[in-house]
Amino acid sequence: MADVNIETLAETENYAAWKSVEPDGELVYHVEIGSVTLHFFQEEWDELVVLITAAAESGGDAEDGE
Repeated sequence: MADVNIETLAETENYAAWKSVEPDGELVYHVEIGSVTLHFFQEEWDELVVLITAAAESGGDAEDGE
C-alpha cells in the first residue's frame, strides 16, 4: 500500500485541517472537529471555504467576543 502525503493546513487546540494526495492522485481535504473528521474533495472544499468566509464576514468572527 502506498503512503499518503499529508500537509497540515492549520491547527488549534481542538481543531485541525489538512490535505492529502491519495494513492490515486485525488486531492482530499480533511477537517477534524473533536472526534469527527470531515472529508472533502476539491469542489466541496472550495464551497466550504466560501461558506466559512461569508459567515466570518457576516459577523461570525471569533474576535468580536460574541
